[in-house]
Amino acid sequence: MRRWGGLILLLLPCLVGGGEVFLTPSTTYYDRAGLPLRTVLSAHHTYYQPVGLDRISPWLISAVVAAEDKRFYTHSGVDVAAVLRALWQNTQGGEVVSGASTLTQQLARAISPRPKTLWGKAKEAFSAVSLEQKYTKEEILEQYFNLLEFGNLTQGAQAASQFYFGVDAADLSLAQAAFLAGLLKSPTYYNPLTHVARAQKRKIYVLEKMHENQFIADDIYQTALAEKLELRAQERPFYAPHFTQYLSTLVAPGNTRVDTTLDRELQREVEQIIANQLSRLAGSNVTNAAVVVLDNATGGVLAYAGSANFKDKKHSGQVDGVRALRQPGSALKPFVYGLAFEKRTLTPATLIADTDTFFEGGFRPRNYDESFHGLVSVRTALACSYNIPAVKAAETLGATQLLSLLHQFGLTSLTKPADFYGLGLALGNGEVRLLELANAYATLARGGNFQPVQLSTRPLVKLPGKPGRVLSEKAAYLITDILKDNQARAPAFGLNSPLFLPFEMAAKTGTSKDYKDNFALGYTPRWTVGVWVGNFDASPMQKVSGITGAGPILRDVALATQARYASPAFEVPPGLHRANVCNETGLVARPTCPHTHEELFVSLPPMCDGTHTALVPALQITSPREGDVFYVDPATPRSAQRLKLVAPCAQNVCAWQLDGKPLPESACQTWWPLMGGKHQLAVSCGGQTDRVQFEVVE
Repeated sequence: MRRWGGLILLLLPCLVGGGEVFLTPSTTYYDRAGLPLRTVLSAHHTYYQPVGLDRISPWLISAVVAAEDKRFYTHSGVDVAAVLRALWQNTQGGEVVSGASTLTQQLARAISPRPKTLWGKAKEAFSAVSLEQKYTKEEILEQYFNLLEFGNLTQGAQAASQFYFGVDAADLSLAQAAFLAGLLKSPTYYNPLTHVARAQKRKIYVLEKMHENQFIADDIYQTALAEKLELRAQERPFYAPHFTQYLSTLVAPGNTRVDTTLDRELQREVEQIIANQLSRLAGSNVTNAAVVVLDNATGGVLAYAGSANFKDKKHSGQVDGVRALRQPGSALKPFVYGLAFEKRTLTPATLIADTDTFFEGGFRPRNYDESFHGLVSVRTALACSYNIPAVKAAETLGATQLLSLLHQFGLTSLTKPADFYGLGLALGNGEVRLLELANAYATLARGGNFQPVQLSTRPLVKLPGKPGRVLSEKAAYLITDILKDNQARAPAFGLNSPLFLPFEMAAKTGTSKDYKDNFALGYTPRWTVGVWVGNFDASPMQKVSGITGAGPILRDVALATQARYASPAFEVPPGLHRANVCNETGLVARPTCPHTHEELFVSLPPMCDGTHTALVPALQITSPREGDVFYVDPATPRSAQRLKLVAPCAQNVCAWQLDGKPLPESACQTWWPLMGGKHQLAVSCGGQTDRVQFEVVE
């Protein structure tokens, strides 16, 4: 039956069939300088870039016709002479040695692949005849050169020309065209990346056919034979895969070119920085990191690394950490204080008691360093990232107002109602995306103006969000002034932390309470960097905080960004006031105040009169609490059982009395050996007194 296949094809009537095929083309993404980032495969999982016939080299058309179907322009879809020749050759050889498929039949097969059976070949012939009836020869060639595959996932002449030679299909030389035409016979067998000798031999065959059939003259033939081809096929660009993958979901189908806002060279540096830092943290159960860099003026993404390695299956490298939901920890504190500055309930100089405190619902936050710091200014509290003052600031505002502000800053992933988060929202107990958090910080850099993130310029793609002012310029700058104050954060982070750079940058870190996530964010007037470090399997890191995990990445990315996009220093907006304030009260200092420092205000607070401490909380014994009962442990040496006495006071000198008798200790935090019975404890400091009663049971 196989020997007679060709003859039977001739005898079958040309029934209606065939048609057009519509493919979504590949999309190539370019960086802001026009450098290719990545080409996303078509729906057929090929690199496919359709072009008109006028953009395909005449050499390639002639080469394919000469080698594959020399009577293309005269037959009606099936070449009867070629079929008879194939039938004779197959009969004599006892096997199929010639297929006799025309270009139109090959196109029909590309449009609708069929099994290589007698009936399949018959249907292929029907479709070819139908195509010839429906389209002109030029239209058939155009579809042919756009749909046929040339190997290595290249579909169509344009994609193949770009991949193998780095030129457009219109610019192919005769030798290059013959080379590509030769691949069509069997893209796998003649694959030049693995069988270059076969491909070269096939190229010579195509040139011989062109010469034999008088498509080219002798001199042109000899010149093409002598031309040395340089294959430029190499690993295709694969930059910023998370970014291009995300953008591909936002770009309308049919866009073959997308000009993005990304900087390919900065992207390469960012990826290397992540790899370097994770290698240093390998022993601390840290396997991944994500970084995004934004251009403040446009909201454009300059760099976007969703993980340490997109191809790392072991550590879920294809998860996009830039858009994954994570707990930001202290990274939300600047917005708490920003709202307080806006409402004029606090100033950077306001004193807040960083003491052991129970809030509504039994919420009892702790500081990262597991200690309390007494009365601290808002500047110190924010710069050093103390938890208790931040919660107290949030308490004066209410979780509802705070959540509303965070939504205006673009943190829309906080989808639960305010009472779900409670005051813990100030410490980042909700989940946010690094991308939106970085843009919230960019909003601070823009002086309180929100602008949506932009991913590409052509077509223009921006993420949802309404541009406009969400915080006053003055309140935003007060936050910036604190976050760039290296002296203010020194008590917690030291003078030479990763946040200290040779140029002005406002920075903040955040660590979730279980060490599953840590963040570092920094901004200048020109750009903003956001960093997340952690594990995609949600396993905790080994005591790696924002300053030790994400901080070094922030530092190195900031240095790399500043080198490419030099940013000036921050400018103080008009209308802010500078004044000396009294350290003990947080009020404007009189000349007689013994300890002062300069502070920045939206509007000046009252002047300190030496005794007025309206902004200083009332003296309060925080340990023990009123009515506390303590039990002596008989299994523990009595000398080791002591009660901590705490009463925060700005003067740090306290006079203690127990049951009416003075204690020798004068520190505002001290220890008292347990004694059985009911006791009354009193403390005096700064002209104030507080008392509590407690009991020790033996």
